[in-house]
Amino acid sequence: MENSLPTLQPLALARPRGAHRFEAFSLKLSRRVTLYRHAALQQWVLLEASPTVEAFCERPGFVIIGGQQLLVDFWVRYADRQELVILSEAMPEDHVMSKAVGTLDMQGLSIRRVEPAELIASRVWINNWRSMLPCLVANRRLFARALSESIVRLLSEPKRLADIERQLSTGDPVLVRASLFNLLREGGVSAPELHSQPLSLRTTFVAAEGTS
Repeated sequence: MENSLPTLQPLALARPRGAHRFEAFSLKLSRRVTLYRHAALQQWVLLEASPTVEAFCERPGFVIIGGQQLLVDFWVRYADRQELVILSEAMPEDHVMSKAVGTLDMQGLSIRRVEPAELIASRVWINNWRSMLPCLVANRRLFARALSESIVRLLSEPKRLADIERQLSTGDPVLVRASLFNLLREGGVSAPELHSQPLSLRTTFVAAEGTS
């Protein structure tokens, strides 16, 4: 499987005509990512926010499926497997290449196609993470183990965001919030409401089973 992606570097492709350019900082990769489609941005948010995703790479190369050359949107590594993600949304013609430059060896790799409906169903979760990730990025060098442990202990029972910030008022409220979001990203706490409701001071968080 390691031979399927010899270098974890995205292909440097020209921006398609008329496409938007989205740039963001990836906490998992500790580098900036550049994406050219809104669907790719949404999928990136899902990968960035998932505790089960260990690493990924945008635009790792091309695959040949049914005689057709397709650009892979993401290579993703989990603890027990790797996969290639291809967004089913039509690719701009600018991305089609006349020869198989950067073609990936698919041996040992599964391919997962993501339909537009899947991203639409995750829209609330994605939008919530799009508001949380900037807070995480801005404070990523300030996370303290002691504060994270205090939050997990506090969340042995479900608590609203407003109550969490009030009970930990001796600390920097911005850092408290960022640390809480980071625990959510790492799987140390959960907040099921964020899949269906916008983030607010009423959002309930609880320590994940086995962490409190």
